[in-house]
Amino acid sequence: MSLSRRAILKASGVAAVTVASGARVPEAVAQGGDPGSWEWLRGLFDLSPDTVHMSSMLLASHPRPVREAIEEHRRALDADPVRYLARNDNRLTAAARQAAGEYLGIHSSHVALTDSTTMGVGLVYTGLKLRPGDDVLTTTEDYYVTHESLRLAAERTGAAVRKIPLFERVEEASEDEIVTRIVEAVRPRTRLVALTWVHSNTGLKLPVAAVAAALREVNAERDEEDQVLLGLDAVHGFGVEDARFAELGCDFFMAGCHKWLFGPRGTGIAALSDRGLALARPSIPSFTDDAVFSAWLQEDGAPPGGNSGPRMTPGGFKPFEHIWALPEAFALHSQIGRERVAERTHVLAGALKDALSGLPNVAVRTPRDASLSAGIVSFDVEGAHPEAVVSSLRSRNIIASAAPYAVQHVRLTPSIRNSEGEIERVAAALREIV
Repeated sequence: MSLSRRAILKASGVAAVTVASGARVPEAVAQGGDPGSWEWLRGLFDLSPDTVHMSSMLLASHPRPVREAIEEHRRALDADPVRYLARNDNRLTAAARQAAGEYLGIHSSHVALTDSTTMGVGLVYTGLKLRPGDDVLTTTEDYYVTHESLRLAAERTGAAVRKIPLFERVEEASEDEIVTRIVEAVRPRTRLVALTWVHSNTGLKLPVAAVAAALREVNAERDEEDQVLLGLDAVHGFGVEDARFAELGCDFFMAGCHKWLFGPRGTGIAALSDRGLALARPSIPSFTDDAVFSAWLQEDGAPPGGNSGPRMTPGGFKPFEHIWALPEAFALHSQIGRERVAERTHVLAGALKDALSGLPNVAVRTPRDASLSAGIVSFDVEGAHPEAVVSSLRSRNIIASAAPYAVQHVRLTPSIRNSEGEIERVAAALREIV
């Protein structure tokens, strides 16, 4: 290549260092974790400076290390696509899976690469080895992607899907109530509990580890083939909460990387436990697992070995430069400090909830308890349709959104790229609206 990674970073005025995953991050981050301030971090994004971008839950702006990695690979692919792909695809794709595995604290063989949360949820749930009469439990508050994937799985397998409410009023929800409702709804034929870590409508964060612990007690009384698996749409906790895969205790963890992680657009992951791999089966041919293709070439029928993350990774030609830039996103978060990211996000979300709660005619729907919320803050304005409030805010250069549910709320999603001053600006704008 005519332009090296280090040359790009030098040209941009940022020195580079190499971390364990092979990704490079700005040297100032690697050396101290705080190269000046959160304002410095905001400077890594090419976001329009006159706008309050509280939209991390939708689609990320690429921070500088991710942007430059994409550009490096794009230039090389444009210059010599066939040879650059042949030389680098296996190595760089493996590095992306390795970075995801390190971030989640699991072996990369348990990680599949996807395009989005939607793809991950669809691949896992529609590919589950369910039996006719098996019971699948989810909630009325889960999103369309989970509901539709489970409907398709039931249609294919003959399993039945049930939905239960997790609370009477989300503002008053408690960990005990949520865990109790889920466990009490489990039946002898229940094979899967499909949940969402942080609800995109209300901002409620589920006590996933507590649910997993309760399900382990249920499973202790069951034969292995009848045990309950726990699936998680994890996208709105991924890149926010400082929790590893094992700490959550789930069997399936699906998330897009282009939201709170600030990863390349069009990338995602699915992580599967040993039990999860045994119960899931691929539905799209993989070129990442060489054994599958080799078995086809040799006309051997089924490939050797059990299921794996590479085998669950859909094949086909991809936006390779985006996949190969994933390590930079993981490295940036890790070098800033996962605990620091979580703390900062919760501080800003808490400040926003406090500011909104002090406004007349505004009702905050997201629980105030930090253990039951993350970075999404949902609220209603009395007498105003959520879409109208969103439109009014956007006319003031504040990016909010309305949840695409039957019952909508206004959403603002502060992240580490936001500031306390932007919280104040949001509050001032809402005072004018209400």
